Amino acid sequence: MSRLTELLRCELPIQLAPMGGVSATPRLARAVAVAGGHPVYPGLALPPEALAPVVEALARETRGFGVNFLAPVMNRESLELAADRAPYVDFFLTDPDPVLVETVRAAGAVCGWQVESAGEARAAEAAGCDVVIAKGWESGGRKRFEGPALLPLLDSVLAAVSVPVIAAGGIATAAGVAAALAAGADGVRVGTRFIAAEESDAHPSWVRAVIDADAGDSVVTHAYNVGMPEPGPHRVLRSSIEAADARADGVDVGVVRVAGAEIPVQRFAPQPPTREATGAVEAMPFYAGQSAGAVHRIQPAAEIVADLAAGARADS
Repeated sequence: MSRLTELLRCELPIQLAPMGGVSATPRLARAVAVAGGHPVYPGLALPPEALAPVVEALARETRGFGVNFLAPVMNRESLELAADRAPYVDFFLTDPDPVLVETVRAAGAVCGWQVESAGEARAAEAAGCDVVIAKGWESGGRKRFEGPALLPLLDSVLAAVSVPVIAAGGIATAAGVAAALAAGADGVRVGTRFIAAEESDAHPSWVRAVIDADAGDSVVTHAYNVGMPEPGPHRVLRSSIEAADARADGVDVGVVRVAGAEIPVQRFAPQPPTREATGAVEAMPFYAGQSAGAVHRIQPAAEIVADLAAGARADS
């Protein structure tokens, strides 16, 4: 057991990235935890009544799991709920905030912060974080700014902090896991590979697009920022931008169903399509990192974790 796995209460240094739409229910998080990994559920802007059933289910069924919040859209009551009931909470999309960190640690939970620079990593450690996640430019989903690729970022973050560092971005294979750990990371955070897990809540069209994509189909854009309080860059598959461009201005592209609620999705809004989404799902953001080129088929989450774990064993 490493210092990271002991801190996160898991067997393997493999963390499921918090992905809205992919983890709309606890199913994928539960499967990753049972396989020995560490799942992080996307708290996003969910209200307490939507988040509570997920956290309670994971607390009953798993020993180690976490909840992530995008700080600009976070519900503070949901943060307090997660800090009280989840063993791990982390944050992204704002400067490390000692008040948020203290909220988590005062409740007895471990606190992490996802960063894109060595300066952010130093600020996270100074704010009291127990863990930092170094998110490289190859990664899918939202970003704060243009940053370095994972390996140079990882080098600079490892030199800047003494707390455990999790590497994120472009990792989808055993070789990628082994490379990140050999470079000094304490663990890895994997997202895109799990879009194609059997337990994923991603819409089948999104899953198929990831399987059919190569690394060059994953692009950074500012397109899907409608309704975001702090617009920023994000990495999606090019096909979803093209589909949204083809839609008429001011027309909702469809409906996403999350936590029992139906959410109308505007053209270029940030909500990705869940399994039960309807409408022009191909125009919703198909978030995916450059590692999409390494995703070739749908697999059970346990099988994906086992594949990745071979890289952890190779490094040990």
